[in-house]
Amino acid sequence: MRIEEEINQKVFRNTFIKAQINLMFTASWMDQHVNKALKKLRISWQQFNILRILKGMHPEPATVKLLTERMIDKMSNASRLVEKLKQKELVYRIECPEDRRKVNVGITEKGLQLVDNASKLVESRILDCFNALTEEEAVQLNDLLDKLRG
Repeated sequence: MRIEEEINQKVFRNTFIKAQINLMFTASWMDQHVNKALKKLRISWQQFNILRILKGMHPEPATVKLLTERMIDKMSNASRLVEKLKQKELVYRIECPEDRRKVNVGITEKGLQLVDNASKLVESRILDCFNALTEEEAVQLNDLLDKLRG
């Protein structure tokens, strides 16, 4: 469905404003699909992002600072997310003996299992979202988004 129909707006100030609104609307639409899948596992999209980062570094732990730098949503509070994941026994925290302000975070076996299950659900949802595109169009979309960010 065209963005004009989705948000019931016939005219945009210019093509660039239309593209920006379309991009934000589409990102929100995809987030809804992903969140619906993750809701079954009782984790948020941001928690899933932390778990994926930790899985990629496993068996090495990561600092909260590193997690913050690598997160997709830079507005998320990584410390708060880590605490919630710790309460669910999906991650562990270790204070650095040399610097008590520094905290290392690692993923537990339970966390590894959950992130694997979540990844399957999310990838299925993402593929559903992208089923209208060919692989060539997906490559083009990636190139355009990279170009947009400069």
